[in-house]
Amino acid sequence: MSIIYDAEHQVFHLQTANTSYVFGLVRGAYPVHLHWGRKIRGAALSDLYGPGAMGFSSTVDPKEPAFSLDTLPQEYPGYGSGDFREPAYETELLNGSTVTELTYVSHSILKGKPALEGLPAVYAESGDEAETLQLVLEDTAAGVRAVLSYSILKGFDSIIRSAQLTNTGSGPLKLNRALSVALDFPHDNYELIQLSGSWARERHLVRAPLHNGRQGIDSKRGASSHQQNPFLALLSPQTVEDSGEAYGFSLVYSGSFSANADVDQYGTTRVTMGINPFGFRWLLAPGESFQTPEAVLVYSDQGIGGMSRTYHRLYRTRLARGLYRDEPRPVLINNWEATYFDFDADKIEDIARAGKALGIELFVLDDGWFGRRDDDTTSLGDWFVDTRKLPQGLPDLVERVRRLGMQFGLWFEPEMVSPDSDLYRAHPDWCLHVQDRRRSQARNQLILDLSRQEVCDYIIESVSTVLASAPITYVKWDMNRHMTEIGSAALPPERQGETAHRYMLGLYRVMEEITSKFPHVLFESCSGGGGRFDPGIFHYMPQTWTSDDTDAVERLKIQYGTSIVYPASSMGSHISAVPNHQVHRNTSLAMRGDVAMSGNFGYELDLTQFTPEEQAEAAAQVAFYKEIRSLVQQGDMYRLLSPFEGNETAWMFVNEGRTEALAGYFRVLASPNTNRPRLRLQGLDPEKDYMLKETGDVYGGDRLMYAGLLLPELHGDFQSKLFHFVAVEE
Repeated sequence: MSIIYDAEHQVFHLQTANTSYVFGLVRGAYPVHLHWGRKIRGAALSDLYGPGAMGFSSTVDPKEPAFSLDTLPQEYPGYGSGDFREPAYETELLNGSTVTELTYVSHSILKGKPALEGLPAVYAESGDEAETLQLVLEDTAAGVRAVLSYSILKGFDSIIRSAQLTNTGSGPLKLNRALSVALDFPHDNYELIQLSGSWARERHLVRAPLHNGRQGIDSKRGASSHQQNPFLALLSPQTVEDSGEAYGFSLVYSGSFSANADVDQYGTTRVTMGINPFGFRWLLAPGESFQTPEAVLVYSDQGIGGMSRTYHRLYRTRLARGLYRDEPRPVLINNWEATYFDFDADKIEDIARAGKALGIELFVLDDGWFGRRDDDTTSLGDWFVDTRKLPQGLPDLVERVRRLGMQFGLWFEPEMVSPDSDLYRAHPDWCLHVQDRRRSQARNQLILDLSRQEVCDYIIESVSTVLASAPITYVKWDMNRHMTEIGSAALPPERQGETAHRYMLGLYRVMEEITSKFPHVLFESCSGGGGRFDPGIFHYMPQTWTSDDTDAVERLKIQYGTSIVYPASSMGSHISAVPNHQVHRNTSLAMRGDVAMSGNFGYELDLTQFTPEEQAEAAAQVAFYKEIRSLVQQGDMYRLLSPFEGNETAWMFVNEGRTEALAGYFRVLASPNTNRPRLRLQGLDPEKDYMLKETGDVYGGDRLMYAGLLLPELHGDFQSKLFHFVAVEE
């Protein structure tokens, strides 16, 4: 790990264990990208860029007609001075001009990684674990300064970038665009992958070759969204799971975003990522600064899987925080699909007792415990116990569950308000709204205006009061609609374009204060399932409800796609009842369990309705998951067969010492008259022998990876099998 500056050639070289990121200063002024990829030695790098004459491109200096910003692979490009491609920033000056040109002023190389004020970020546990380059660019005439930050962490092949823009002039200026990263590739021979979908169909893997023009994704919803995830990657042709080059871009942000790959007329590719410029405006008074979220860039020459495992380890250990970063996650039972809003204390205790008999460790009370919440039309914002359902209050119910030997968790939706609520009647201006416009509802609710300090203070106080009232050790934090009429009654007209981002800053402040105040609580994020599954939330809440769709077959694609960026420890994954409530499919308890055990395991159904046979099977599932959960939650994941490419799915988890592994095989539909396939494993030590615990059979690691494991005969549709291996001691 090192950051080297070659003063003679004005070249910056950022090195991780296996990668190099290199850029230089052209004419001493323009930061120009030279290389990102496999690690190279530091000699003779400045000549990786050379100007060439291009038709219809303007020139910076008439005496040098071949030098044009339109062909310069810039690190942080602007618009208006000759580069006609996608800019990273745009400022609007008092005279109405949007022309700025940032050029190099100075730089510094720091030990450690500075925090980003008010924003989630990857962190270093010590100063020796990271280095940061801060590059200062300025346009003195416009009164704009940018500080570009590049951080590297020991043990991770990643480059972490962000930008801070400051008004150095004497009058106000507007930011119309402030992206986190721009990076130019010298050609367009790549394929792009993204994670797209919808509610109940999140993060499906989409792959397509680049073409001339723009390809990309975004969200204008005020959230990272079910529809798109703030991630994209470029792949060299023929890149697959275990070979080929992958260049990943992931944004540590939870609001509206934009990520694009633009191929220009000369076949070069510019990738940009950051806060979505659509609807974004930010007024900077003299001396004020704006900090962008950070983008995490990961390169791998070990295929998509190598890229994924870098993201997994980095996000699991240097983005997630707190007690549950490293602690095993408890097996839980959630009452939502068992009761919906219709429950009382006795029913909850019955479900908890049934769960305790199976070995389940945590009971979670979902929606319906507060205000007069008999359905989804009322009471959001009124965070006090409904004594009609719980006449003895929440402490009594928590104590009844804890007497069974179980922990207790609770559902909240703190960011929302129901028009039919005491809170809304008292503060109708506390929601996002625009004067004289309709207040559009979704799920019969409005969104509280978290750009306002007093609203954030209310959420912090009301949620904290509940959590302090009883020994609660888990919170499911839900958010069930996206932004419309994005305006704030507390902001002046010239700052209305700041509302959505100020909301995110308010949300991060709320989450920071509450999670810090209750460090013993395991927080799980949710947004109609996976509608806000992003690195920003992961900084505060180490797991997310992956999808409201709990069907075992649908979850194969959802969990596979999610794993492209996010570790298994981030995925809430439960067994629910059949027919499934989303797709009405019947799958076996065995397959539902095998799929759910590839994340943070739990149940979401009425356990009191289990037959004795189902009780025995579920008890065995819980016991087995406790045996392998540290492997799933902390191990390296290898994807073996893709549900996007065929009828079969397979993945596996391997511990750090390669002494234990869990492989899962899943087949959707049966086929007649077929032979038994082999499953080739990955990540094992070829020199070790491994025992399959179910049978006691011993296999060489080399045999399992290079020849494969002969799969057993499986009969019927929707079949699965887990294989638990441990290394044989010599």
